[in-house]
Amino acid sequence: MANHYYLYEELKQEIENYIYYYNNERIKQKLTGLSPVQYRTQTSQTAA
Repeated sequence: MANHYYLYEELKQEIENYIYYYNNERIKQKLTGLSPVQYRTQTSQTAA
């Protein structure tokens, strides 16, 4: 089902919400069950 946006700001907000979800809430089995941001944070702390 496609969403229709009548205002640029609605579209922009929806894209920003999706990017936040994709980077912060989406869990990846390949990343040991972490979101991409959690994985990068954990990896950078381990390397430091």
